[in-house]
Amino acid sequence: MLMGLVFEPISLERQAEYTKLFESCLQLASDYTFANLWGWAEEYELSWAWDGDMVWIRQGKPPVCYWAPVGRWEGADWPKQLGSFNSGSRFIRVPEQLMHIWQGGQLADRLKISVSREHWDYLYSCEELTELKGNRFHRKKNRFSQFQNSFDFQYVPMEKSMLEKTLCMQADWCAWKNCEASAGLTAENRVIERILCDWDSFERLVGGVILIDQQVAAFTVGEVVYPDTLVIHIEKGLAEYKGIYQAINKLFLEENPMAVKVNREQDLGSEGLRKAKMSYHPIDFIKKFTVELD
Repeated sequence: MLMGLVFEPISLERQAEYTKLFESCLQLASDYTFANLWGWAEEYELSWAWDGDMVWIRQGKPPVCYWAPVGRWEGADWPKQLGSFNSGSRFIRVPEQLMHIWQGGQLADRLKISVSREHWDYLYSCEELTELKGNRFHRKKNRFSQFQNSFDFQYVPMEKSMLEKTLCMQADWCAWKNCEASAGLTAENRVIERILCDWDSFERLVGGVILIDQQVAAFTVGEVVYPDTLVIHIEKGLAEYKGIYQAINKLFLEENPMAVKVNREQDLGSEGLRKAKMSYHPIDFIKKFTVELD
C-alpha cells in the first residue's frame, strides 16, 4: 500500500473535483467516469485516496487490487509513487497510454504486464451510429425502420418524472432475464437502481426513454465526457419490440449532438456482447492492461 494515503468512500460531494482530474488524463476510459465509479462502488468495494492532483482507487473485492490512478499522468514522479507499493501489488484496467508511461520509466524492470482484452472500451463515430449509412449498417437501419413502422412510440429525454416507470421496466427486464440466477446481472441491476434513484445528484448524466402505450419500452443512460465523447453506461429494451435496441441507440444519439465519439464500454469477455459491439463497427479501442509490480 502506498504510504501516506488514506482511502475513504467515494462521495457525491467531490464529483466535480474528481471529474476535472479525470478529464486531465491522456485517455478517458469509461471505467473512470464519476457515475461508473460511484455506481459500482458498493459492488467492488471501491474507495479513493486523494494525493494532490492524483486520485488513487482501491478495489476491495474480489482480492484487493488497485485501478489506474486518475489525474495528470505526465510529469508525475512514478518511481517514487509506484515504488512505495509492495511487490505483488496489482493494478487493473490500466489504459494503454499510462501503461506505456510506466513501461518507459525507471520501474520498467519491476512491471509484469498482461493484456485485459475483456476491459477494452469500444469507440464509435457518433455520425455513423446516427446515420447508419452504407452496407455495413444495412441490417441495423432495416431493424430501425421496422420498429418505426410497427409501433406507435414516443422518444423523450430521461427526466425525474420518468424514473418510476423506468425502474418498473428494469424490473420486468430482470424478470425476463432471470437476473437472480446470475451474479453479474444481479449486481448490474443494483447499480442501475442506485444510479436512477440518485439521478438528480449527477452533473453529467443524460438519458432517453422510448414509450409505447405510455409505458417505458427502452431506456438508456449516458455520461458526457468533455470535450466530445458520450459514454453509454446503460441500454435496456424489452425483447417483444423488434428493433428496440437499434431505435434507442439512434434516437438517443440524435438528441445529443455534442457527441463526436461514442464509448460503449467493454464486452467483459462475453462472446455475445463482443459480437454485438463489433456489429456496430468500432473505429477504435481504448486498450487496457493489468500491471503487477514484480
